[in-house]
Amino acid sequence: MKKFILTLDQGTTSSRAIIVDKSGSIISVAQKEFTQYFPKPGWVEHNPIELIDKIKKLLDKITSKYRASNIASIGITNQ
Repeated sequence: MKKFILTLDQGTTSSRAIIVDKSGSIISVAQKEFTQYFPKPGWVEHNPIELIDKIKKLLDKITSKYRASNIASIGITNQ
């Protein structure tokens, strides 16, 4: 059974789920943008509930293509 690494990337403007193989080659990418709020000049805020919702949707999309049993590990990055 082929094993993959799932990376969740929480960026400044979007969330991404990336599947890579053991050699580091990108197999699949899913991305969802989220709303940015600017309460003051130079400030940016995000709604944490929206961020979680976007990640859940990305995980649903990825796991529809790749079974959880094929995911060897998960890496998380955050801006």
